[in-house]
Amino acid sequence: MNESDRIFVAGHRGLVGGAILRALQARGHRHLITAGRAEVDLRDQAATRRFFAEQKPELVFLAAAKVGGILANDSYPADFLYDNLMIEANVVDAAFRSGVRKLLLLGSSCIYPRLAPQPIPEEALLTGPLEPTNEWYAVAKIAGIKLCQAYRKQHGCNFIAGMPTNLYGPGDNFDLKTSHVLPALLRKVHEATVQGQTTVTLWGSGKPRREFLYVDDCADACLHLMRHYDGDAFWNIGCGQDLTIAELAQLCADVVGFRGQFVHDTSKPDGMPKKMVDTTRLFASGWRPKVALREGIERTYRWYLAHGAMPAAGAAQQG
Repeated sequence: MNESDRIFVAGHRGLVGGAILRALQARGHRHLITAGRAEVDLRDQAATRRFFAEQKPELVFLAAAKVGGILANDSYPADFLYDNLMIEANVVDAAFRSGVRKLLLLGSSCIYPRLAPQPIPEEALLTGPLEPTNEWYAVAKIAGIKLCQAYRKQHGCNFIAGMPTNLYGPGDNFDLKTSHVLPALLRKVHEATVQGQTTVTLWGSGKPRREFLYVDDCADACLHLMRHYDGDAFWNIGCGQDLTIAELAQLCADVVGFRGQFVHDTSKPDGMPKKMVDTTRLFASGWRPKVALREGIERTYRWYLAHGAMPAAGAAQQG
């Protein structure tokens, strides 16, 4: 990667895409290409091909996707499958047709079987049934990996893929209907504190274990892969540590200052019992995360307070 390269960050308004854009800007890259849906709908093949032909990107970070938590995946299975398939297919093919030098597709650790070995090695892909609560998104992301590999095999394209673990950080989605677990927990304990509630209800048993990576660390890993990796295999992106959802909830409560109790709604699904990725390949290449979980949650909570959260308890409200 050179500072003069024309780099397209697809999905720059999202959590991961925004972090990649910040990382590129911080490193002096001057020719960054971005486009919202008003400029180009990546689900539209003709529009995507036209955009690539006009903009002529040399490098592409494919972070555009329809994302959400268990409730969103369960409520909109067709959207999660169709939208993500179209985005991946159109961007990868347009990158090939326009002569893009290198592309990095971002997937998700939900691609792995529900009962995969822990920590999950890349070789576990397609070795067992998927977790039903997010299979639609997982199938689309598996197709994206295979698409990159197919274009490499048939056309010699330098298209690679990275599979991040659960991500969080500034710019996250805090809508309780569509968010992932960490921002949802932060919002719940914040609002409970503001409103003086003594209990917060959590989905499921609280026993599943999850790994969480600060999004700016993920962006740094993406730039690392773009600079240093050109192979056919996809790589996991994670931090190598996990905790239970109950432990995460307590950590969020400590950061916010919530002193109440958590109630578990066991009628709601837990999702995969454990999901931590094996980062042996990535760590061996010289990359390591920098932001510890508590520090990352504190940063995320400050961002949330500054971007539309209910005023903290005791804070003055402007009329």
